[in-house]
Amino acid sequence: MEFSPLVIVLIVVVLCALVLIKKALVIIPQSETKIIERLGRYHATLNPGINIIIPFIDRAKDIIILSRGRYMYSNSIDLREQVYDFPKQNVITKDNVQTEINALLYFQIVDPFKAAYEISNLPNAIEKLTQTTLRNIIGELELDETLTSRDTINKKLGLVLDEATDKWGVKVNRVELQDITPPESVLTAMEKQMQAERNKRATILTSEGQKAAEILASEGEKTAIINKAEAAKQQAILNAEGEAQARIRKAEAEAKAIELITEAVGKSTNPANYLLAQKYIQMLQELAQGPAQKTVYLPYEATNLMGSIGGIKDLFKSE
Repeated sequence: MEFSPLVIVLIVVVLCALVLIKKALVIIPQSETKIIERLGRYHATLNPGINIIIPFIDRAKDIIILSRGRYMYSNSIDLREQVYDFPKQNVITKDNVQTEINALLYFQIVDPFKAAYEISNLPNAIEKLTQTTLRNIIGELELDETLTSRDTINKKLGLVLDEATDKWGVKVNRVELQDITPPESVLTAMEKQMQAERNKRATILTSEGQKAAEILASEGEKTAIINKAEAAKQQAILNAEGEAQARIRKAEAEAKAIELITEAVGKSTNPANYLLAQKYIQMLQELAQGPAQKTVYLPYEATNLMGSIGGIKDLFKSE
């Protein structure tokens, strides 16, 4: 089947028109964009959706991106938050300890124009800036501070990078230190120091426990002594009060007896002589009831005794 020259021309025109339409229509996915240059000069930043350009006059600018650990050219700019996992690097702390640090950087391109024209290799620039800034921050800290101040380091690093990358159209959201690996010798020394510190704390806790136990024991003994002294005091007070009450009762009984004797014997006879004679007689009875002895005890005031006995005799006679 043969085609006429007119048909062939029409087919060629249609094919060229299709090619031009395909090149003129640019579909941009969501969260992506392209920088369009017209005759080598910036023309527009394409938005997600369908965009129309002039074929062979407008073209998308290629920029360098980091993909799967390699730098490569691409004419699409990803506007989503991206993560760069930088390889480990050696840094030196303030106390001259060399350690390896691995950092994660979370950033987002917010101005595609600056990202395309203000820096030639954006991923490499961010990586080098992160490394140098991290060296400067770690160089101001000692190893112990580096290991215990990750949040502080992350904040300082994020602020410095965010300020430095602002002119590149990049927003640094956060920076995380993934790994901090001191040398093996330092790790061994830190482990020994940690063990020594634990032993020290154990010794301190043991001594404090013994001290507390001794204090409690001494306080218990002190309380016991105080309680015993208080009990003895109370007992002595009670005994003294008992003796006083007994003496009072005894005195009251004797007073009552004297009063009764006085009423019985009348005023003619002295009641004291009567009581004294009773005491002498009671004493003689006790001597007589004791063990047999050759010695006989007589009161020194025998005349008083005889007088008292005579008084008793007169008393009975009067009755």
